[in-house]
Amino acid sequence: MQRRKFISCAAVATSLLTTRNLAAQKRAKKGFMVKSGESRFKETIKLFGKSPNDNKISTEDTEGDLAVFEYTGMEKGGPPMHLHLNQDEIFYVVMGEYNFQVAEEKYNLKAGDIIFLPRKVPHTFAQLTEQGKMLFLLTPAGKMEDYFKTIGALKAMPTPQEGAKIFENHEMQVVGPPLKWD
Repeated sequence: MQRRKFISCAAVATSLLTTRNLAAQKRAKKGFMVKSGESRFKETIKLFGKSPNDNKISTEDTEGDLAVFEYTGMEKGGPPMHLHLNQDEIFYVVMGEYNFQVAEEKYNLKAGDIIFLPRKVPHTFAQLTEQGKMLFLLTPAGKMEDYFKTIGALKAMPTPQEGAKIFENHEMQVVGPPLKWD
């Protein structure tokens, strides 16, 4: 009986190590540069058909440790209050003005300001200017690249129920409405 358990454990461990090694083969082996206005793999995602969200450093580059995006907001507003189960986020405002809410705390950010949003803490933001730009990082990357691709493929704004399901499928939870921005 002990031998059977040992063999089963060894088989599972070998499988896990092999999977990890396959991921390691995809990790970037050398440095790279992504030009302004471009994404890592020349794929532009427009959130709800309007606002470009360029992937600058991919989950694939870092074995899931990090993802970096450049968001160019083309209209006022923002996402519903939500939380990430597994990711910390960092937002750096490049252009424009944003209000952020992190739990009960409210912050106003302008160009050059940065904010840290810890995992499992409710947060949201609202773009206050007609145009804005932010660089944001997620660590670990989780399913966020797929989330943005899913949102980018939508032809219309999802219902609150559809939106909540999309969030849930990508390790997030909607916990409240968007911030009012006017």
